Amino acid sequence: MTATYSANKTRSSRPGWSITFRHPLRRDLRGKPGLKVRRGLNTTDDSRADEMVAQLNLILEDRSWWSLDRRADAERHGFSPEVIGAFFDGIEIGKVDTVDLREREIPLPSRDDGYARVLLAGTTGAGKTTLLRHAIGSNHNKDRFPSTSTAKTTIAETEIITSNGPYKSAVTFMSEFEVRAHIDECLEAASLAFLDDQSNEKIAEALLTHREQRFRLSYVLGELFAEESSDQDDFSFDEIKAEPEVEEAVSDDDRRTNVHTIQEYLTRIKTVATAVKDKISIDFEPYDAQHSADDKAAWLELFSDGLFDDDGFAQLAIDIKDDVEKRFDLLPQDELRRAQSGWPTLWTCQTPDRKEFLGKVRRFSSNHSAHFGKLLTPLVDGIRVRGPFKPLHSDLQTADRLVWLDGQGLGHTAESVSSVSTKVTKRFGEVDIILLIDSAQQPMQAAPLALLRTAASAGYADKIAIAFSHFDQVKGDNLRTLQQKRNHVLASITNAVASLRQLLGTPVTTALERRIEHQVFMLGGLDREIGNIPSGVVSEFGKLLSLLQEAASPVVPVKAAPVYNVGGLELALRDAVESFLRPWEARLGLAFRDGIRTEHWTRIKALSRRFANNWGDEYDNLRPASDLIGRLQEEISRWLDTPAGWTSPPADDAERISALNPVRGSVFSALHDLAQLRLADSRRSDWQFAYNYSGYGSGGKRAGDIRKIYETSAPPISSSMRPQAREFLTEVINIVRNAVEKAGGTFDLPTTA
Repeated sequence: MTATYSANKTRSSRPGWSITFRHPLRRDLRGKPGLKVRRGLNTTDDSRADEMVAQLNLILEDRSWWSLDRRADAERHGFSPEVIGAFFDGIEIGKVDTVDLREREIPLPSRDDGYARVLLAGTTGAGKTTLLRHAIGSNHNKDRFPSTSTAKTTIAETEIITSNGPYKSAVTFMSEFEVRAHIDECLEAASLAFLDDQSNEKIAEALLTHREQRFRLSYVLGELFAEESSDQDDFSFDEIKAEPEVEEAVSDDDRRTNVHTIQEYLTRIKTVATAVKDKISIDFEPYDAQHSADDKAAWLELFSDGLFDDDGFAQLAIDIKDDVEKRFDLLPQDELRRAQSGWPTLWTCQTPDRKEFLGKVRRFSSNHSAHFGKLLTPLVDGIRVRGPFKPLHSDLQTADRLVWLDGQGLGHTAESVSSVSTKVTKRFGEVDIILLIDSAQQPMQAAPLALLRTAASAGYADKIAIAFSHFDQVKGDNLRTLQQKRNHVLASITNAVASLRQLLGTPVTTALERRIEHQVFMLGGLDREIGNIPSGVVSEFGKLLSLLQEAASPVVPVKAAPVYNVGGLELALRDAVESFLRPWEARLGLAFRDGIRTEHWTRIKALSRRFANNWGDEYDNLRPASDLIGRLQEEISRWLDTPAGWTSPPADDAERISALNPVRGSVFSALHDLAQLRLADSRRSDWQFAYNYSGYGSGGKRAGDIRKIYETSAPPISSSMRPQAREFLTEVINIVRNAVEKAGGTFDLPTTA
């Protein structure tokens, strides 16, 4: 049956009438058409509003209007601008390139301009943003930029350019669809918490903090405060400093208003969830009566689908989205740029006054609880600032042409870091230094080790530098002298790198060890102001900054170039595909692999949702694109270690590695494009089909379809391979050949290839 669509006039929190309807061409979080939207009509006149509703209903009733190229016809037909915008603004093809928006406002300088680009990487809480504060002269208490905490803090790309002249910023935001999708997921999580008889506080927590902990509605809408018990145990410590005074904090009246609004949202969540639960229970046993894990999973999927089909759920999502969007009204509108739909896309500011500048920028980067209720931090996808940022200590003011690139921290556990996010690895080729910040308090963990593994196999070992934070906390009865402490930390990284030898091969591992030996820096006490940091740490920090600035020097090309024939590459790629597919069979619950646990069906569904909606190539620690790229790169990297010959023999091992690294880097970059095409773009409809399963057995069906997607994207390679596997093999071999030839080498293919 063909769906019918109609519009109605409604009241919202904004002045005047609005129009609400399900859009036939805009897809909801499940990828199904009929996303419910609301747009203001810019009128308080009842008859005028009725007239515009009638116009939109004409469009909704006549499918010939349902195309973006009919917008001009609609204007000539005499439909009002509000109606035209309501229908056509949401169906533009393609996503806004937010990197390009920032680049147009503030171009990112490169080595050609005498600048070194530094990519900061490290586990959450290791101290990379704290180090960055000292590098740009940001006072912990007064400036509080960028923001820090022990939890996930840096969730948007933060780009800081040191230069002369006034301070300037370019801040870009998530798309309206992404924000709405995050809100829908938060509402879904809150509804499930209610279904599970969780407390009000737990339901509010599910609503206000997304499962990935990157999208926090509490920053934008405020918190639901629970009264603390007066007889709580004392967990205060003498070392805790008094909170700095915060300007323009949210007033008590606004806090009370925010709490009241959140309580209303919780009431509506419970009403919607109860209605959907009762509706499902008419045809199926109630959730409490489900006994097996499969029956419970099937019931919950039906419940989730029922939520998204419910008008009350859609209306609640619209209201929260509008409430979020209203926070942009607090900004000077001449500094804000919006899309045709009215959704903010870019905020810019320029001023010579540092205090004024940072006060404005903090609205988009802060995590200070005093501002909860008006922060825009969770909506930001990138911050680029330029200005005279320099260390406060005169001995550190030696590097004045740096670009600092900071982003979300790496994971903590071994399961979460088999591969590094493509958001990080895509930048390897664009930067001059990959600065890994790790804690000296413990041996190197899985996350930083995964980054070293990825960067080295990709040919970027010569870009790696390591700064150990918390060196002041390295203590022990066996560590009396500074040198003993330093040797203790170095031993941990030496052991960690040695463990990579089997994965990366001896030449790459040796080059990485040689690089690390001379580019490790011990830092401590960075949580203090610069005047309270010991002179030895300041000196070490100065050496680090000097190294970073030296990375802007031109690269001396090598004369040697490798010569290859294709022999052995097919076997290497066979192993790479196997090492990608087999672990994922275990994660999908389709096979057993020692040390790899089956992922919960909700996480697999969330992953498929992102691919289906072209929203991303990963969910939390589930990163199939990164896994595929990593396994291919590692096998190809080892194969590249043994060329058939050289156009000009390298003088030594260092020159040999320098000649091969550009080949590795070119392959790595091309593999990102290959994974995007084969795993995402060309499989979009397959991901949508897998995501749309619901009901009994849907988890198993989805897992089976995802395995087929993986096996189609990277087919198993054998002597009797299928044509699609031969096609994949040829694509990857051509990537390697092009990389070799780009580096000045030669690559011989057999006539039958």
